[in-house]
Amino acid sequence: MPTKKIIIFTVLALLLANSAIAQSDSRLHKILQSGELRVGTTGDWNPMTVRDPGTNSYKGFDIDVVTELAKDLGVKLKFVATEWKTLINGIVADKYDISTSASVTPQRIRTVGFTKSYYQISTVPLTLKKNLGQFKDWEDINQPSVTVAVTLGTSQEQQVKKFFPSASIRSIEAPARDFHEVLAGRAQISVTSNLEAAMLIQAHSQLAIVPVSESRTPADLAFIVKQGDQVWLNFLDHWITIKQNRGFFKMLKAKWMPTN
Repeated sequence: MPTKKIIIFTVLALLLANSAIAQSDSRLHKILQSGELRVGTTGDWNPMTVRDPGTNSYKGFDIDVVTELAKDLGVKLKFVATEWKTLINGIVADKYDISTSASVTPQRIRTVGFTKSYYQISTVPLTLKKNLGQFKDWEDINQPSVTVAVTLGTSQEQQVKKFFPSASIRSIEAPARDFHEVLAGRAQISVTSNLEAAMLIQAHSQLAIVPVSESRTPADLAFIVKQGDQVWLNFLDHWITIKQNRGFFKMLKAKWMPTN
């Protein structure tokens, strides 16, 4: 056999061997082998993931998504409690196989991987209804006399530093939340996703969304996974596509998302 053909067949054999090794080392293979899918979740983001402290159970849009994922994998589902400030570290340290959704940001993708997005959000400010006369748009917030609260470790924490360089920024560590500071009068503004804001004004009649001309920083939501595992990532991306095409996410949106 000519030397050139020997080289080609050798390269192909090596590629096939490497592919087999990659599949056996993949998170997907390990999950199927262990029979368990570990999901990191904060439990404090209504309506995506909400933890009931009495029963230590979870509910929400994302909870239904990962429940369906575990069902399709044929494995048990295990939730691992985490916080926004440690969400990324939990993936890197192999504390869980995947997280419930988080915003895809340039800072995060330096360290971890993300699946295909399955929901989009943007950022809005919240205040007390009685303060609506004081705040009409974003620039009204960017004042030295204004305190802005934001939850530590969220994508909004980085955003507010750019939005409001003149304001005082208060980063709140979980399990406390930024909007609690507004309710208690320790901050005039809290910043969160338009999705959570819509839920908060339903739950707390004192709160209102500042009528800004437009929301800011549109963001894609996706699962967080460890970098470098293309087999696991491919599976998840294809799974999301299948579920989108079959109306699964549309059904969950009707179930969980605010209508106003």
